[in-house]
Amino acid sequence: MTSKVWLELGRVSNLPTVWSNALAGVVLAGAGTGALWSATAAWPLLLALTLFYLGGMYLNDACDAEIDARERANRPIPRGDIDRLTVTLLGVGMLGLGSLLLFLSHLSAGITGLALVAAILSYDWWHKRIGWSPLLMGACRLLTYLTAALVVAGVLNEAVLWGAIGLACHVVGLTYAARQEAYDRLGATWPLAVMAVPVVFMLAAMLTGPEPSLLALVLWLGYLIWGTRCLMWLFRRAPGDVPRAVVGLIAAISLYDATLMAAMGATTMAMLGVLAFAATLALQRVTSGT
Repeated sequence: MTSKVWLELGRVSNLPTVWSNALAGVVLAGAGTGALWSATAAWPLLLALTLFYLGGMYLNDACDAEIDARERANRPIPRGDIDRLTVTLLGVGMLGLGSLLLFLSHLSAGITGLALVAAILSYDWWHKRIGWSPLLMGACRLLTYLTAALVVAGVLNEAVLWGAIGLACHVVGLTYAARQEAYDRLGATWPLAVMAVPVVFMLAAMLTGPEPSLLALVLWLGYLIWGTRCLMWLFRRAPGDVPRAVVGLIAAISLYDATLMAAMGATTMAMLGVLAFAATLALQRVTSGT
């Protein structure tokens, strides 16, 4: 079995967006731009969130094995590259280890970590069975912000909560589009209106931030332009447009993070968010993000 199989199962091209979520959660909590690197819990946090993401992706393939055999036969399990039980055990192990790391770092973060695990498992099991599954995926990213803030800063303030809600809305919209990817088409478009929420929240963050930020404005405009480009692919509905739009919107998660961090005056962290956006796009050329 080649290393490409592990990359495919974990959809590792999207991992930089998880890391930028961690950065944004810390910055919005007011922990300071150096807190993530100086805190003893910082690296366990990043490792735990990485394990949650990878474990969730592994279990997603395990839960979808029968459906993928019909609709996406090029996935590792239907191809016969690895068996379903092995993928399941690895996924469960990663979620368990991630939970342990969070409890060792901070009790409250351990509790939100368990909520995150519950959201991950719920999405993996039900996302093909219920129409409102995008809400579960949105909850996963919302809880990522909250967990990061609690591990490093130990608090949840309004900035973290509103930022997390905006992120969740972005993810709900892109997950709705991703549900149509197997058919390379998009049904009703009105649910995508939820993606206007993060645009408003980023603008509000700039207006209420500690000081005017040209970088935040540039990143906000970049998010608008990039998001519009992706939505145009969805509405055009030419062959290949839906998956192209989905992976583009996944990468835009880091642009959202970067804009909020810039609005808070965390320039270095914001640039790391931009780097995460670029890294996600680059890695998506190596292995699929969906």
